[in-house]
Parts: sequence; C-alpha cells; structure tokens
Amino acid sequence: MDVKRSRSPRAPAGGDDDKRRGSGVRPEMVLVGFLLTLPLLFLVFGGRWGSNSFPSSSSSSTSSPPVARHVAAGERGATPQSQKPVPDTRKNSSASTTTSPSPDKLLGGLLSAAFDESSCQSRYKSNLYRKPSPFPLSPYLAKKLRKYESYHKKCGPGTKRYRRAIKQLKSGHNADDSQCKYVVWFPCNGLGNRMLTIASTFLYALLTDRVLLTHVAAEQEGLFCEPFPGSSWVLPGDFPENNPHKLHIGAPESYANMLKSGAIRSDVDPNSVPASSLPPYVYLHVEQFQLKLSDNVFCDEDQAMLAKFNWMILKSDSYFAPALFLTPVFEKELAKMFPQKEAVFHHLGRYLFHPTNRVWGIIRRYYEAYLARVDEKIGFQIRIFPEKPIKFENMYDQLMRCVREQRLLPELGTAEPAANATAETKVKAVLIASLYSGYYEKIRGMYYESPTKTGEIVAVFQPSHEEQQQYTSNEHNQKALAEIYLLSYCDKIAMSAWSTFGYVAYSFAGVKPWILLRPDWNKEVSEVACVRSASVEPCLHSPPLLGCRAKREVDAAAVKPYVRHCEDVGFGLKLFDSY
Repeated sequence: MDVKRSRSPRAPAGGDDDKRRGSGVRPEMVLVGFLLTLPLLFLVFGGRWGSNSFPSSSSSSTSSPPVARHVAAGERGATPQSQKPVPDTRKNSSASTTTSPSPDKLLGGLLSAAFDESSCQSRYKSNLYRKPSPFPLSPYLAKKLRKYESYHKKCGPGTKRYRRAIKQLKSGHNADDSQCKYVVWFPCNGLGNRMLTIASTFLYALLTDRVLLTHVAAEQEGLFCEPFPGSSWVLPGDFPENNPHKLHIGAPESYANMLKSGAIRSDVDPNSVPASSLPPYVYLHVEQFQLKLSDNVFCDEDQAMLAKFNWMILKSDSYFAPALFLTPVFEKELAKMFPQKEAVFHHLGRYLFHPTNRVWGIIRRYYEAYLARVDEKIGFQIRIFPEKPIKFENMYDQLMRCVREQRLLPELGTAEPAANATAETKVKAVLIASLYSGYYEKIRGMYYESPTKTGEIVAVFQPSHEEQQQYTSNEHNQKALAEIYLLSYCDKIAMSAWSTFGYVAYSFAGVKPWILLRPDWNKEVSEVACVRSASVEPCLHSPPLLGCRAKREVDAAAVKPYVRHCEDVGFGLKLFDSY
C-alpha cells in the first residue's frame, strides 16, 4: 500500500508587487526558516512507513528520516493545510535532551567496555531513548558475564580448542575430557520467539558452562551485532551437524528418544557413566505446543547426564528460562544472578541484542523525527493469530475499552479555557505496531477530527503495515526489530495476548504492560478488555511438569513463590518478584 503524503498549500506565484520590491526573498532566508520549523512540523504530523516506503535494504544508513504523513490532532474541522504547528514550549524538557551523553552507557556493568563503539552504535546509545532500568544489576551477574566472555573467547570459532572439539564431534563419539563444551541453538518461528529462546539458551549456557553458538539463517543475517568481545557467536557454515531438517521431535539423537531406545540408561547413576561411552552430541527439542517442555530436561538427574555431553544442539521457539528456575540444581546460582526474578529477560535481552548499524539507523531516524520531543509515548501492539482470528471491529472496540478504562489517552471533547490558554501544550505520541493499518487510521482520525478535553495534542504514528508476517524475509525482520525497539521506548504499552513480539518490547523497556485478553474460544468478544501484567517477564507458554520421574501433576505456581500463571495464557508460567 503506497503512502499518500499530505501536501502543504502552494504559495501564490510572484506578481507585480514582487517585481517592484526588487530582490524579493533570498533563498538562504527560506532555507533557514524551513530548518527552524522542521522540528515543529514533526510534532503535529503522524509518521508512517508504508509497506513500500520503508527504507529498502540498499538504502544508506545516513538517509533522511521518513516524511510525516498526517496531522495527528487539532481543532474540529481543521484540515492538514490549515493546521498550525504546535510549538515546543516545554522548558528544560528531558525529551529535548535525549541525545545527550549517557552517564552510564555500560548499564551498571551489564555491558562490556571492550567494544569499538563505531562498529555497533546501538550497544552504547540505545539507552539514550529509555528511562533508567528499574532493576539494579546484580554484581554477581556482571562478574558472571565477564567470566563467560573470557571463556567464549578461548573456545569460540577459530580457536584451537574449537577445532579440537569439532574433531571430536566428527569422530562419532563423545570425549571424557574436554576444555570446552557447547550448546548450539537452531531457530524456529518468528523474530520474537527467536529472541526469547536465544536468551533462554544463553542463560542455560551460563548455568552449565557452555559456549553459545547460534545458527544464523538468511532471514536473520545483519540484525544483531556480536554480543561477546573478541569472538563470534555465529555457528560456522562448515559445522558437521548444520542441517536444520534433521532437528525434529522424532530425531534419534534427541535426549528423550535416547532414553526410550536405551542409548542412555535412566536407571543408573549418571556419575558412573563414562562420557566417552555416549553419542557425539545430544539434541534437545524444546518447541512449544508440539510437546510440553520435556520433563527430562529439567530434572537434576538428567542434568547430570546431559552435562557429560560436550556438544548439545537445541532447537526451540520457547522462553524456557522460567523452567530453569524450577530445576533444583540451578536455584542457588539463579538466586545470586537475579535477586529480582522478573528482570531475567530485561537484563539478558539488553545484554545480547544490539541492532546492527543499519537497523539502528532506522530506529534512530524514526525516533528523532517523531518521538524525541513529546511528553509521553504510549505504545499499542496488535497481533491477530490465525488459530484464533478476531474481527477488526471487535479488536478495535476492545482496544478502545482498554484505553478508556485505564485512561491511557486523553478524552475527546471541548477543552477548558484554562487548558487552551496554557503556554505549555503537552504532546502525547501513540506508536502503533501492527501488521494492519486500520487501527492507525481510526485512532489518528479520532484525534485529528476532535480536540481533547485537556487541550493535549495526540500524535499517532505507525512505522509499517506488512499485512502478514513473513518469517523468512530479512527486510521484514529488520522492520520488526526496529519496531520492537521503538515500542520499548514507550512509557506505557498495551499489547495483544500471547504475542512474543510484545513480550520482548515491554521486557526491554522494564514496563509492566496492559494485556489485551483473547476472547474465550467459543466467543468473539473478550468480556475483560485488558489487565495489567504483574511482571515485566515474558510468559512461558508450555511449562514442564514438576515431579520429574514421578510424573506428578504439580502446579509450579502453587509451590514456587516467584512463579505465577500468566495473565494471557492461563496454563503458562512467568517469573515475578515475590516480595
């Protein structure tokens, strides 16, 4: 869908009066006036990248920001041609200093200082657009990360230790002694799922002293900077088992199937099993909904057996970090790493995922053009799932019910005289992340056609509208990552239930979102519009059973003080702070 640009009224052509004045208006004066008013125009015009106007993969990272499309709000009956710019009258506004140097670019010790800043600008600059984290970093976690970085550098691709480990893998059997152990992550499903499961796998690597290597498919290339200094987390293309088609629920190399076939004995003490007697690698299939997360993965005795494998291959689309908190052998270590348990992905996600300079350029230009000079940013993320489609009218009505009940946006109506007379008109920006343009059109139209009771200006923006998710499109994933980051810069967020895209955004932000609940399966409308999340942690949709070998049905939320059922997925689990 092509984007239609609002056009400014043409000035009348010069006539006899112009000729009599001689030189007329000098070009440099026009240019200066235009540059001075350009920031003001951005405040009152809504922004959108249409599906065809989003910067292409060949565009320069230094290209100009997209042109604003629509007037966002104004007096009744105003047209784009007659709408007056809203002056930025705020004094000493924090929004006006968003690009000033950050006093803590390392995020309290979360990030390493060992990187060249120009190679990945987002690593040390993305926090300029966010409020400080509400979760202090554990010094123990910072120490753990620095230790891991050193380990990864010694054992990562290109090192002698890595080549020795590859030789062992090719030999067809495991080895008794190894200086380095690995967990190799393979992707499935969309970008949000991938980011959640990479963070979970990295947490598992921290707990089990393994090096994380990631299979980067073509659609994921160029999205993220390297997170570990002096080495790479990208799985080399000549990896012997680099065949995603072999990785499925019935693979004979999976741990669950090894137990069934007798290749691994569950009735013996793992300490009595020589590592060299095991297969060359073990495969863990942790895909939600096809299979409840394997009980055998999250039991102490099985972890003792899995620790003997030098090579582990893992394929997942699940945020299985909460399941690690349910594994007794990991509990003490996790308590030291995360005193505030709802900050797991908040810290690990901001440590791991830094957009490349190309994607960061998209984020930075859009933010500076449309969001940098507003008083408050409200993000709406709408996702419609094919297995439970919701009509547009029903979803829009539910969103508006949530907006009214939670007072997320100012009410429409005639402004009070005092509000009109104030010298400091507040501007609120609504950022809409959705595959569809209808929500943007309706909300923009509502605030364009009518004033607000408070006299506030509401500007509405939508970066893109792709109409359908495209897992295998690199350009689509660049847009998705840019929008995740833009959404994470919002002060308030309302999001669709079950959406991993939304989970990542609000966890980055450290903001508890309002979740737009799904209707019951036999209904088209949800009785409850939205609920506030109790935690900034993502939801684990398919939790394991507690009880392990006993196979007892134990509700983890009933026995663990730091685990609750998710607001949007009744059988799911999420971490939260129990104080």
